[in-house]
Amino acid sequence: MYCYTKIQDDMYWIGGNDRKLSMFEGAIPMTEGMSYNSYFVDDEKTVVLDTADDSVSRVFHDNLEHLLGDRPLDYVIVNHVEPDHSASLCELVRRHPEVKIVATSKIKNMLKNYVSWNIDDNFQQIDEGDELSTGKHVFTFVNTPMVHWPEVMMTYEKTTGTLFSADAFGIFGAHDGNIFADCYDFERDWLPYARRYYTTIVGKFGKFTLGALKKAGTLDIKMICPLHGYIIRKDFEKYLNAYTAWGSYEAEEQGVLVLYASPYGNTQNAAEILASEMAANGVAKMKIMDVSHTDPMYILPEVFRFSNLVIATTTYNGDMFIKMEEALTEMRSMGVSNKKVSIIQSGSWAPTAGKKVQEMMDQLKGIEYVGDVVTVKGTVKEDSRAALETLAKEIAESLN
Repeated sequence: MYCYTKIQDDMYWIGGNDRKLSMFEGAIPMTEGMSYNSYFVDDEKTVVLDTADDSVSRVFHDNLEHLLGDRPLDYVIVNHVEPDHSASLCELVRRHPEVKIVATSKIKNMLKNYVSWNIDDNFQQIDEGDELSTGKHVFTFVNTPMVHWPEVMMTYEKTTGTLFSADAFGIFGAHDGNIFADCYDFERDWLPYARRYYTTIVGKFGKFTLGALKKAGTLDIKMICPLHGYIIRKDFEKYLNAYTAWGSYEAEEQGVLVLYASPYGNTQNAAEILASEMAANGVAKMKIMDVSHTDPMYILPEVFRFSNLVIATTTYNGDMFIKMEEALTEMRSMGVSNKKVSIIQSGSWAPTAGKKVQEMMDQLKGIEYVGDVVTVKGTVKEDSRAALETLAKEIAESLN
C-alpha cells in the first residue's frame, strides 16, 4: 500500500524506510534503520528524482503508481547511480517504457554498468547549467563529483528553490513519521547521525564537499531534499556550518577523544588516569572509547568531532593491538586531518606500539604531537603515572 508524504503543493516524497537494516553497505553497523528518499513532481510533465533501494522498491512503486494514476511518467532524473538509489530504475523503465532518463553523459556511462538493456533508447542527456521545463517547474543541474561518487550531480528546481542534493546532507536512520528536519532536535536527532553518515561515507572527499557547498551557495535555496534522512526547509546555516567543518577537517569541539586497546585492563587504567588528570586540569569535553568493543565506524565520527586524540595501545606481536590498527586504518582511509595527537604505549617486555602508531599518524595531514610518548610496562607505576600527569597538563594547555 502506498505511503508517501506531500512536501510542497505538487512535490512528494515517495521513498521508503528499511527498519531491518543492520549493516549499511556491508560495512557500517546500525540499529536505527535507513530511509531511501525518492521524489515525485506532479507537473504538466511528470518527474521522478532518483529511484530507491531494492529493500523499499515495493512501496516506492506503489507510491508512484498511486500518484500517477493513468498518466505517463515523462522523466526520471538520476543524480546518483549508487544502487541504493538506482536499484529500482530497471523496474521503473519496464513499467514505464515511455520515460526519459535525464542525466549527464558520465551518469549514463556508469548506469551502463548496472542495466542490461540499451539505455540509449530512453536517455536524454543534459550538462551542467542546462534547464528542463516541465510546465510550472524549471530544473537545472549542478555537477558535484566525489560527493561521494565521481558521477554525482545535484538538481535545483528554480521555481520553488528546491535543491535535490543527492547524498549530501544525508543522515543515517529511518524517518519517525515526520520527514522534515525541523521536527527533530538538531543536536540530538540530526547532528550525530549526519556526522556518522558523512565521516564514514564522504569523509575522504573534503575538498569536493567544499566545492559542492560553494556551488550551492550561489543558489537561492528554500528547501534541501537529500537521498537519505530528513528534508531541510529552515535554519540552513547550522546545517551548512556542520558540513563546512567536516569538509575542512576542522574540529567541532575543543576536547579530547581517548582511544584505548587493553586486553587485560592495564592500558585502560592508564587511559582512565590520564582522563582524570585532564579533568583536574580543566578539560571539560572528553570521551573515552574502547576500540575492542566499538566498531571503527562509530569511532570515526568522534575523531572528526574532537580537536585532540589520545591513542593508548598495548603492543601486540611487535605492533599495535589489532583492534587499534583497525581503527587507525579507517581514519587513514577517510583522510582524517588536523589533529593534535598524544600516544601511550604499553607492553609486558617490549612496548614498541608507539612507534607503529606514529608511523601511521605521520601518513595523515596536519598532525601535531602533544607531549612525549608515555610508556607503561606491565602496569602503571609511580614513574609512568607521573608521566601521565605531565601529559595531561600538556594536553590541557594545547586546548587553550
